Amino acid sequence: MPSSRRTAAGVAALSAAALVGLTPTTAAAHGAVFNPVSRIAACFAEGPESPDSQVCKDLVADSGTQPLYDWNEVNIANADGNHKAVIPDGKLCSANRAKYRALDWARTDWAATPVKSGPFDFRIRATAAHSGTMTMYVTKAGFDPTQPLKWSDLDATPAAVYNTPRTATDGYYSFSGNLPARTGRHVVYMVWQRNDSPEAFYSCSDVTFGTTAAATAAKAEAPTEAELAAGAELSTVSHAGHGGDELPPALSAEASAAPASPLPAALAGAGALAVFGAGSLLLGRRRGSSAPSAPSGS
Repeated sequence: MPSSRRTAAGVAALSAAALVGLTPTTAAAHGAVFNPVSRIAACFAEGPESPDSQVCKDLVADSGTQPLYDWNEVNIANADGNHKAVIPDGKLCSANRAKYRALDWARTDWAATPVKSGPFDFRIRATAAHSGTMTMYVTKAGFDPTQPLKWSDLDATPAAVYNTPRTATDGYYSFSGNLPARTGRHVVYMVWQRNDSPEAFYSCSDVTFGTTAAATAAKAEAPTEAELAAGAELSTVSHAGHGGDELPPALSAEASAAPASPLPAALAGAGALAVFGAGSLLLGRRRGSSAPSAPSGS
């Protein structure tokens, strides 16, 4: 996986930024798993406008760049704990949402996080903190990553269960769990159910157990805070919480310091474009010597 970042620029990206600036946001975003890195976070980190890996290139070709800019919105508003009822087999990673359908691809070239059995520190980037329960599952021994993920593929014993408070330190939830004995490629699946709302969030992270598997897999990397800030200009979802949610410290300070603008929407959109022009220097795809040559998925 490429280790450095390349400056991203382009008329299409700037035009999209202008449109976002002129259009009110319609939903609120909440978070994604950064350790082990989720599929959507890894592709966002590569740079939505020009990703490095073939699977992320294919995702953009299939669904456009918007799912990546909306990396923290893989949710179901009315799940209310009925996860298996509202998400059919094969649609777990997308939460059965067409917008995120590419995340369900059963491919072996998703970038993965090398792990080993035993204690593991989970880390979730939250743009809106919610009171609820976050459950982390690992696929069973013998899992076939070339087949669509099913509920029956998940080990009944979670690797971690964490009760999320209404605040997230520095915008992150961090907690420890225990990964079971496994070998080869597996998926870590998150279910985050709010207890103050029927809304729930979902995430798929690819991992590799064992030195041989890790050596042959592209390593997933999480986005930097600079990339997240720059990409927010192109997101169609709010990064400032809703419904009395507690904001991460950095976002709270930014929201309270922002003055009310008397400008009409068109001028406000132009301002957003100018901000993104500077931010785009930070949000670039990673420089890589080569893209992974892995098979296309089903």
